[in-house]
Amino acid sequence: MLKTVFTAPDPGRVRLRFAARAVLGIGLAVLVCGLAGHSLVGAVTGGLAALLALFTVTDATVRGQAVTTALLPVVGLPVLAAAAGLHDQPLARDLLFLTVVGVGVYARRWGPRGHSLGVFAFMTYFVAQFLHATPRQLPELYAAMLLSVLVAATVRFGLWCYERRLPPAPAPAPPDGTGLARVTTRQAVQATVGAGFALVVGQLVSGERWYWAVGAAWWVFVNTASRGETLVRGFRRVLGTVLGIGLGLLVALPLHTAAAPTAVILAGCVFGIFYTAAVSYTWMMLWVTLLASLLYGLLGVLDPALLALRLAETGVGALGAALAVLFVLPVTTHAVTDGWIQRALRCVHACTAEATARLAGDPHADPAPRVAELEQFLGRVRLSVAPLVHPLNPMSGRKRRARRVLALLDDCARELRGLVAVAADPVASHDARLTAACWRVETAVEALTGGAAGWTAPAPEPHPDAPALAHLHRLERALAELATPLRAPTGSPLVGA
Repeated sequence: MLKTVFTAPDPGRVRLRFAARAVLGIGLAVLVCGLAGHSLVGAVTGGLAALLALFTVTDATVRGQAVTTALLPVVGLPVLAAAAGLHDQPLARDLLFLTVVGVGVYARRWGPRGHSLGVFAFMTYFVAQFLHATPRQLPELYAAMLLSVLVAATVRFGLWCYERRLPPAPAPAPPDGTGLARVTTRQAVQATVGAGFALVVGQLVSGERWYWAVGAAWWVFVNTASRGETLVRGFRRVLGTVLGIGLGLLVALPLHTAAAPTAVILAGCVFGIFYTAAVSYTWMMLWVTLLASLLYGLLGVLDPALLALRLAETGVGALGAALAVLFVLPVTTHAVTDGWIQRALRCVHACTAEATARLAGDPHADPAPRVAELEQFLGRVRLSVAPLVHPLNPMSGRKRRARRVLALLDDCARELRGLVAVAADPVASHDARLTAACWRVETAVEALTGGAAGWTAPAPEPHPDAPALAHLHRLERALAELATPLRAPTGSPLVGA
């Protein structure tokens, strides 16, 4: 876990800039709320709104990100009003909370924007429970949310919009389907059931902090697509919470209500959340737990018993999510992984065809976007096989096969990047052998995605004077080697049922 965080590549220092901008944006939002005369409750609401505006909005283009950011209050303000209005009506409050959970997950079918708005709606309802918001506080909370989203947008799209200098990152669409065959629909049902379990049991554990269990169940479902991914994420959430509570006992408890040092450490927590989110969910949860501990310290209610209660509620939420994905409309890890691998392989072929056309002199052929798309698909493959390559997984055979698949797909991506670099050279000329090599790659992909047997790559032919051909031959060899781990014996799929 330590190695993952401190040695993970950060091309272009994107993660570093992402985290530094978050500290700036959230810090300015809280400062502006303070200057506007808002109370600590208003400042916390504003800080969370700014955090979500900077963290959850992931549209492919800057314009799309700006539109989604502008829509956040449109979703958040009515949810906040409903949560505050039902403060003294537990049954209606709980039913609405579960509705927000289900709709928020279902909204992911509309891509990154639906995901962002769903998360914002859920967290707005959650923070209303955290702060025990009442109708008389709504004017202040409205003002704090609007002001903070505006400040965050100003920082993101005005002061420090580094995305304008980066190529758009394509977001792969989720697998198709209708009704209960659609993964987002099944997950919406699962998340609602899991959150319902967490709500009921969480209230038995604590009538005051039950919403922690619902929050834990919700976040376990974020960015997952199968039951294996969800179970691993639940484990990592509990582990990160345990580590964060230990750190909270050492750091947050002694500070208690000391504002200045708490503010400095809160800024460090924000940086940690944003910097580690892309590489380690456990580390992200550590920083989230420490941040929550510090906020409770500022509110004057932090003590060891409260931290122990947070751990218990987190366990309840993770258990609710686990039961839901295991027994309610389960989405198998094998089906999800197979789908992403096939999409990655088809992208390999498309990228090869574009690069070959470019080398043949077609000025309109551009393989670079295909390489970026392939990286997105490979990210989804890594996420889907995480249950199998997890250190605690006892199935060593499948673990080796999954790691082999990942290694060979990475080889394919590396050769394609080299091929694209060659194709980008304006003096690169077309070699007639490229067409034959491209056809063999197409045949290999069809064999792997269609299940046809009998194809093997030809013996490698070194071409020191033809780097494009060298990349294509190594690509063929990697595709041929993929056949062994992908074509598992009957009853032994790559990642299990």
